[in-house]
Amino acid sequence: MTDRPVLLKNPIQHYAWGSKTEIQQLLGGQPETERPWAEVWMGAHPKAPSQVLVNNDRTNLDEWIRSHPEAVLGDAAARTYEDTLPYLFKVLAADQPLSIQAHPDRTRALEGFERENRRGIPIEAPNRNYRDPWPKPELICALKPFGALLGFRNPGAIVEGFRHFCPRSLAPEIAALADRPEARGIERFFHSLMTLGQTRSKQVIEEALKQDGGSGWPEAAWIRRLHVFYPGDIGVLAPVFLNLAEIVPGSAVFLPPGMLHAYLYGVGIEIMANSDNVLRGGLTQKHVDVDELMHVLQFAPFSVQQMQPEPVRAHEKQYPSPAREFTLSEITIRAGEIYCSSEAHSAEILLCLAGSADIETPADQYRISIAKGQSALVPAAAGPWQVTGDARIYKAGVRP
Repeated sequence: MTDRPVLLKNPIQHYAWGSKTEIQQLLGGQPETERPWAEVWMGAHPKAPSQVLVNNDRTNLDEWIRSHPEAVLGDAAARTYEDTLPYLFKVLAADQPLSIQAHPDRTRALEGFERENRRGIPIEAPNRNYRDPWPKPELICALKPFGALLGFRNPGAIVEGFRHFCPRSLAPEIAALADRPEARGIERFFHSLMTLGQTRSKQVIEEALKQDGGSGWPEAAWIRRLHVFYPGDIGVLAPVFLNLAEIVPGSAVFLPPGMLHAYLYGVGIEIMANSDNVLRGGLTQKHVDVDELMHVLQFAPFSVQQMQPEPVRAHEKQYPSPAREFTLSEITIRAGEIYCSSEAHSAEILLCLAGSADIETPADQYRISIAKGQSALVPAAAGPWQVTGDARIYKAGVRP
């Protein structure tokens, strides 16, 4: 079956910040009142791989790929990514804010992974920063309004914000950034903030909580909201130094390695390199390594660009992304129409979010059907494939 489309069964991640209704409604299931559904993982990450469904038998996708790497991934992707699927495809629903975090580039990931291996730190140890040697660029596509903190603001905006919220308790740090309004100044300001110490952090947060937001300061409401979930965490001030943005449905934002960010609310499709490397900077009870985070971060101000998908062939639009590990497309077809894939491709995962469709390989006239909430994988060895029906499908793939 490595030359034909196969159905997938995907694991659910029940993190505390997830929703008890959104993903179930999106995928056409019944709400679960006992546990939140935070993420659906579609991919071959060893932590929670999808399962391939063939003749009523289930096989973990990572094992299936290891047994048939060239057939599933194609020769080039199998060589480049060491017989692993290079992306992880997700549906994400956040009812509560996630941690402030960043991910390493390839060089930093490989160095950190080998260093922690030499130190004998177990892969699943809570103080482990690097669980694999891979980078983790990401792309988030909003299905509903999606709130996020994305990258550092420009120095002038950071200075203005902290002069409003913490004019006395952070006066020296604000002055230092005002004197050096550049990436290096942001780096020093952020390091000072992360190393204030418990007593001074409390003073800074208390002063910020007292400031009136007014119509011009939406950050005030977010400082208060974050403080409810993470009292005493200096990360509650992140809305002042990171860009506060709401991604509109249908739009997407690319998050390069080294970009500090946090998701706040919403429902979206997320695709990323198949890595579990996370360096946290606040709004969490998990391990925070300030020194390592400082080595990973890019401190140049970030301009949030909400991108729209661009046509690549009939019935398919693709979100622009510089990542080599993945692509994300939306396929929309109506009754009587036919979507035709490219002639050559790596492993592609299709997620149906509306309607139903048939996936067919014309070479052998093999066909499977997917409906709302279902997903399938088309291996490289399947060759060109087609979709017919009336459906909206998101497609994850590997950049050629």
